[in-house]
Amino acid sequence: MNRHDGDLERTFAALPPARGKGFAQTWWGQAWLKALEETALDSEQLKAGRRLARAGAVGAVSVRPGRITAVVQGRDRTAHRADVLLEELSSEQWDRFLDMTVERAGHVAALLDREMPPHLVEDAAATGIELLPGMGDLEPECGCGAWDHCGHTAALCYQVARLLDQDPFVLLLMRGRGERDLLDDLQTRSAAPAGRSPEPSASAEPEGVNATEAYATGDILPPLPALPELPAEPGVPPSLDTETPPAPGVDPDALEFLAARTAAEAHRLLAEALRTGPEQHTVGEELTPAQDAVRLAAGAPSEGVAERLADASGRGREGLATAVTAWRLGGVAALSVLDEEWSVEGETLARARAALKSAWDEGERPSLRVNRNRWTVVDTPSQLRLGRDGRWWPYRKERGRWVPAGGAAQDPATALASAELMFEDRVL
Repeated sequence: MNRHDGDLERTFAALPPARGKGFAQTWWGQAWLKALEETALDSEQLKAGRRLARAGAVGAVSVRPGRITAVVQGRDRTAHRADVLLEELSSEQWDRFLDMTVERAGHVAALLDREMPPHLVEDAAATGIELLPGMGDLEPECGCGAWDHCGHTAALCYQVARLLDQDPFVLLLMRGRGERDLLDDLQTRSAAPAGRSPEPSASAEPEGVNATEAYATGDILPPLPALPELPAEPGVPPSLDTETPPAPGVDPDALEFLAARTAAEAHRLLAEALRTGPEQHTVGEELTPAQDAVRLAAGAPSEGVAERLADASGRGREGLATAVTAWRLGGVAALSVLDEEWSVEGETLARARAALKSAWDEGERPSLRVNRNRWTVVDTPSQLRLGRDGRWWPYRKERGRWVPAGGAAQDPATALASAELMFEDRVL
């Protein structure tokens, strides 16, 4: 290795072939290769570069601020100069990096041990400095004339990954500072200002718990406590009935109702999570404002709150009552069947006809009049609606309005029978 121009150039002799070995063993070397592989547009050129690097076709590597260079011999024995450019850090960025590094003695010690711990890179990133290259940061230049990474520049990058494994100062030199200059700057910044006690040396006993000891306790720590039992009922929100008048536009009754419904919903979700386990529990799709208004109305709000929910749902009082019935029977799916008319066609129509044909014995099948996804039983106030999930929903006509009359069923006869039973129960 030679040094030139104040430690701003390092030349590494050609490395031996890397047959049977990976090009990067350290995490920072692998990050370097990831930047290469995410930048190159042609994966075949990457494969060619790996073959050349493994065969020892990369000559001596010169590392300077912003550039690495080597002569690479192609498979046809033609030699090409390959360069890869990496943007240098600005003087202001180096100042921030050095200030950050001297504040943490562990960073300096790691660099002296030829290590680049993840927290060093993370702390640098927190100050706006990206030490490792990212996608598009490694810019190729090659004598072969390729405009993107070719086998020659890829081979150079794979070989440099081996150098980075051995010494992360190679990366810092590419970013603009040589090892000797960098350590001198760190030593200068670490010196205590006049009138102040010197800072503890890196060899002083560190405060806190040794990381090795902390990780070693993982197998002897007691297990986590058992989950608490589910409360029998949702919690009761605090009352807003105070002597202080509410602010303009604030409805205490509406707030109390929303708090109570939120507590009830939280209780339901917790019960479901404890029953199925956190791994199996999934959160449903977010409700639209109109759907959420129906959900809240199902909680029996006060008269004033009910009027607001009717307006929010866009249904009016009577329409909201019908929607609440649907919600209680099947949630969002039942609301969709209440509101949506859609054309049943193709395979879906064939399956629906087959289900209707097999639901009743010959001679017992009711006469049905079909309109899109709705089958009305002729001369009766009964109707079947087909949901997009293939289930059948029963409806009854009351005071000139079709209203949900039961839960969904895969069998249309079962759905229709449940509607008739519900109607009989209402009459009795």
